Amino acid sequence: MTIITCEDITKNYGCKNALNNFSVTIKQNTITGLVGRNGAGKTTLLRMIAGHIIPSSGEIKVFNEDPFNNLLISANSIIVHDSMDFPYQLTLLETLHIVESFYPNWDMDFAQKLFSYFNFKDDEKYEQLSKGKRSTFNFIVGLASRSPLTLLDEPTSGMDVAVRKDVYRALLKDYMNHPRTIIISSHYLEEIEDLLENLLLIDNGQMLLHLPIDEVKQFAIRIDGKTNWIEENIPEETIIAKRKLESNHSYIIVKNSELIKQLEGSNVNITPISPSELIVYLTNAEGGIDHVFDTSIDQ
Repeated sequence: MTIITCEDITKNYGCKNALNNFSVTIKQNTITGLVGRNGAGKTTLLRMIAGHIIPSSGEIKVFNEDPFNNLLISANSIIVHDSMDFPYQLTLLETLHIVESFYPNWDMDFAQKLFSYFNFKDDEKYEQLSKGKRSTFNFIVGLASRSPLTLLDEPTSGMDVAVRKDVYRALLKDYMNHPRTIIISSHYLEEIEDLLENLLLIDNGQMLLHLPIDEVKQFAIRIDGKTNWIEENIPEETIIAKRKLESNHSYIIVKNSELIKQLEGSNVNITPISPSELIVYLTNAEGGIDHVFDTSIDQ
């Protein structure tokens, strides 16, 4: 069952398109990783799905309804982000009890167990927390809501490595016990890829990739060898990125096609690349940062 449908979504902010003719569908009870560089359009997409903003053009449906100012969507979804705020007059424990009234599936026992595990104090107030502790409290709210649609926008911002590991494990275990549709935006793809079923890559407001994570892991390979040999034997249309290492030695990132597999045993070195490396190559400017230092290029 499809939970989210975006068809040719464009969102303008002045002269800039945060999303540009963007289309995607997200299925029920899946965990999707939303990745891309800063400014790619990830937060805009999540806010639009949550019903906080409307598209400039195109159509978006969540649970088959327009999400903007929609009570059904509000009751069945939550968006967790680092700009969340809670009443400064309330203690953290009082805040949990207030939040409980907004979400039909809220599990207070689970929330209090997480609250205790992450060493929060009953009389603490949200404004007293560090950035990392705020993110952890926000995460507790997002997970304990058990919302059918849970949107996590950089939920581990400010957390240290140990806390991030606990958060990812809690997310996975609770998802297995209580499946729902989760979209998690993160710059730590290497940390979350084992959680994911699908990966959605956005660049400059457009979708570059939307595949099951297992396919992403097999999507491309790296080939190292003599520049002349690579240029003569590798079809240009298969190349994702190329880098020159020295005068006659280069490496390229290519789609992992049947043709490329035939090169095994040739005078080149073939190695796999991780999903996080693939994202870097797909979204990097041509030539990468080395392009800046290439003295053979006229400025």
